[in-house]
Amino acid sequence: MTLHPVLQYLITFPVLAISLTLHEFAHGWVAERCGDNTAKLAGRLTLNPFAHIDLWGTIFLPIFFILTLNTPFGWAKPVPVNFMNLRRPKSQMVWVAIAGPIANLFLATFFAALFHIGSISPSSLLGSLLVLGSFLNLVLAVFNTIPLPPLDGSRIVMGLLPTPLLFYYRRLESFGFLIVIFLWATGLLDKVLLPAVSLLAKILGLF
Repeated sequence: MTLHPVLQYLITFPVLAISLTLHEFAHGWVAERCGDNTAKLAGRLTLNPFAHIDLWGTIFLPIFFILTLNTPFGWAKPVPVNFMNLRRPKSQMVWVAIAGPIANLFLATFFAALFHIGSISPSSLLGSLLVLGSFLNLVLAVFNTIPLPPLDGSRIVMGLLPTPLLFYYRRLESFGFLIVIFLWATGLLDKVLLPAVSLLAKILGLF
């Protein structure tokens, strides 16, 4: 069913909040297991969405995107991680970074499983919610693995790159976000996201 933008926002916000919360919690949980308790000390190692909600990224921008582009998207406050506290900083940085996207893939699979197991009609409100939740998490997972700062993909690359090359790659951090905005504004970001999201959606049986 085609949802009115306001209704779409009302049902999307709880799903978005849960998805972003699990994403950030996963970062902090893996970091703690690897030796860094910064997130726990900051009160961020929790599944309480209010600890992770960002006024702009979780509330205002998603409203803007839904009302203008009919696409739910946003972000939460990043969980603080001190990579130098990790027992093996370089290699474990990869696990901490990839934990967030993996959490979103798990949630996308969970929503898709509920949709299929319940034999729910995609034209129903519940069916639309489950499909939307699954797609939203697939987008979050794929988007965050793009290897540009400040996205999780950049941390994965830093953990895998030979040390001599890190200096050059880290120079992207000062304008990485601008590159992401440029890719989004020119439509190039869609060319990266959509094929991967579509493939994963097909695997989950959402088409």
